[in-house]
This record gives sequence, C-alpha cells and structure tokens, in this order.
Amino acid sequence: MDQSAVPQVPPARPEVESLQAYSAPLEGRRGLLRLDFNENTVGPSPKVVEAIRAIPADQYAIYPEYDGLRQAVLAALAAAPGTIAIEQVGLFNGVDAAIHALFQAYGAPGDRLLTTSPTFGYYTPCARMQGMAIEAIPYRLPDFAFPFEEMLAALCGPPSGAAEGWCPPRLLLLCNPNNPTGTRLAPETVLALAAAAPQTLVVVDELYEAFTGDSVLPLLLGAGGQDPEGQKPGIAAATAAGADAAPETAALAATGGVDPFAACPNLLVLRSLSKTAGIAGLRIGFAIGAAAVVDRVSRVTGPYDINSFAVTAAFAALADQAYVDAYVAEVLAARQWLVERLVAAGVRHHVDGGNYLLIWPKRPAAEVDQALREAGILVRSMAGKPLIDGSLRVSLGTRDQMERFWGAFEICDASPG
Repeated sequence: MDQSAVPQVPPARPEVESLQAYSAPLEGRRGLLRLDFNENTVGPSPKVVEAIRAIPADQYAIYPEYDGLRQAVLAALAAAPGTIAIEQVGLFNGVDAAIHALFQAYGAPGDRLLTTSPTFGYYTPCARMQGMAIEAIPYRLPDFAFPFEEMLAALCGPPSGAAEGWCPPRLLLLCNPNNPTGTRLAPETVLALAAAAPQTLVVVDELYEAFTGDSVLPLLLGAGGQDPEGQKPGIAAATAAGADAAPETAALAATGGVDPFAACPNLLVLRSLSKTAGIAGLRIGFAIGAAAVVDRVSRVTGPYDINSFAVTAAFAALADQAYVDAYVAEVLAARQWLVERLVAAGVRHHVDGGNYLLIWPKRPAAEVDQALREAGILVRSMAGKPLIDGSLRVSLGTRDQMERFWGAFEICDASPG
C-alpha cells in the first residue's frame, strides 16, 4: 500500500515533536509504603476529610468558586493585614501547573532558563516545549553546596568587552530546599540573586520549606522588619512606594501597608499543600509575588482549573496548621532516628533540607530498589542524574515507617550469600 496515501497525523510544534515528556511512576503505588515521591505519608487532617464528605451532592454540578481562598492563603502565611494584596496570590492546579504556566507566560524560543543540576526534573521539559535554551549549573561537591558565584556570573553576563549579543536569562528556577540534594538557600541569597538580575524572573520553588524553614517569605513579610529569628532586617521595612508604584503597591500604601515585593518585583514564590498537608491527590498550588507577574502567569490558565474538592480541602487544610506542624515534627524526629542508624552502619548518605535524603547502597542501587519494592516499600532511584547517579532518594515519614524501611534496607543491601 502506498504510504503517501495514508492520512498522516498533523504535526505538533517542532519543540513538542522533539520533546521527551517528564515521566514518573504513576501506577501501582497504592497499598505500599510510599517513600518515592516525597508526599505526606499518612494522609490529611481529619478536618479535611470531614469537609470533603460534607460537600452536598448538588454542589458537584456547579463550577468551582474561589472566593476567600487567597485570603486563607495569606492568613496561613501570617501576612499582616495590608502587606500583600489578594491579587498577589495565584491559584493553580498544583505547583506543576504553576510551573507550566510561568514557562508559557515568560518563555519564548531562544530565551534562556538558568537553574541548577541536579534539580526537579519538570523544569527541563517545560523549558524545551517553549524552545528555550537551558543552562544548568552543577552543585559543588562533596556536600552539594549552592554555586553562588557561578550563578551570579551567569545572571550578570560575560566580562566587559565580550558582551555583544548577550542577554540575561529569562527565567531563574531555584528549588529551595533543592529536590533531590536538599541544598538550602538563605533568603538573603535568594534576594541578592533577584536584585542582581532585575530583567530575569526569579522563581523560588518552596514545596519543601516547611521541614527546615527555608523560605524567603518570612524575611519579606517580617513584622517590624525582623525575620523569624529576630536577627536580620526584613526588606519590607525598608521599602517605600515610589511615584511609579504598581497599582497593588499604591493600594497597599493607601491602607498603611508596604508591598514586600516592591523591591523585588521579579521574584515569584511557589507553595503547595502536597508535601505537608497530605492532599497531593487533589492538586492545588499557589504562587505569591508582584500582582503584575501573578496576573500574567494566571492569564495562560483556564478559569476553572482547580476543582471544588481541592478548594474545600485547601480551606480545611489551611485552617488546621496544628496538624501540619505535628506531622512536620514527627518527620523531623524520624529523620534524626534514621540518620543515626545510617551513621552507625557506615552507609553513605546525604541529608540536608526537605523531607528526604539520599542513600548510596553498597549493592547496585537498581537491585536494592527492586528488592525494597518486593518488600512493599517504594523509593526513587537517582540513576542517570548528574552527581548522584547510583543513589536512592528516600522520602521521610513517621518513626514507624522509617523503622520499617530501615529493617528492610538492611536486608536488601546485605551482600548476597
């Protein structure tokens, strides 16, 4: 048969035709100990479950409503009234959707994404589908330190005399703490990078900040110009609304407030309820920044991307901070217990920020990964990832869960015979 006569599928954009989609194991995880995706390992607050069950059946037929959810996000951030306007909070169908949207809004063919390596794998396909160039600067061995000088040089350009045709990166993506290395950035470092590159949108992915307090927001929002430890001046206290202030800044100034993003309008912070509040399956995420940036990122999303169940769950989760705090405390205690076992057993590992750590088994990682799965425990292989090939990323859960993991790991990593 003449193949030329067979109808062909219309081609997608060249960037999509050559794209390798981000993929992760999606099936067959239920009923196992989930230490592979850095999720909450016990589920949401009973108040979240109660709120979802209380949704009347007739509400299923109504499009979602988001009134009050942005205010609830600000209340959970302990933002003082008059500091952040609700227009500065974007709502998304998970942080993955926020990442996808910000690339759609700001990335164009030939633009440059600047990030670190290794880091969250979804940044790369989002950049490639927009035709962007990717510059990934490796962390510094042996402890995966952040490459600040190299990053600053990439942001600020080549030496004088060699700058012809050079343009600053369009986007800088920072995962803080970094997934999978756990590398932590001080808020002052994040603000210094944003200040050094005013033409670059600096996006800080803070999905894991709750476990080790690695957020730029307390410094921005610090009441009285103090950070959570009361040591360093918050930039909000030193920021004043100028004559050319954006509308949201003017509105805040009129009520006596000062926009904490006025001094860094190119900074966008991403947050989620997946890792702490236990509603990863419902998909909801937030972006906090200058209203103009939030507006542009939101323009490329649909009007009802977040479903009503996720909205109801988010309200309940944000109102039950005590549950989240208790879960985080339990995870941190379990982490300390596990690290003590790893040290005593001489197992190579790396632990820093976030609710995960890296382990290098004595046996081949693929064999240990498979053996753990057969024992009902899921971990994530880092095979092929720069600097950490041969390691396993292990999510941290409760003490009981970590005891189960450690008992299985000792058996799975033992030399055969």
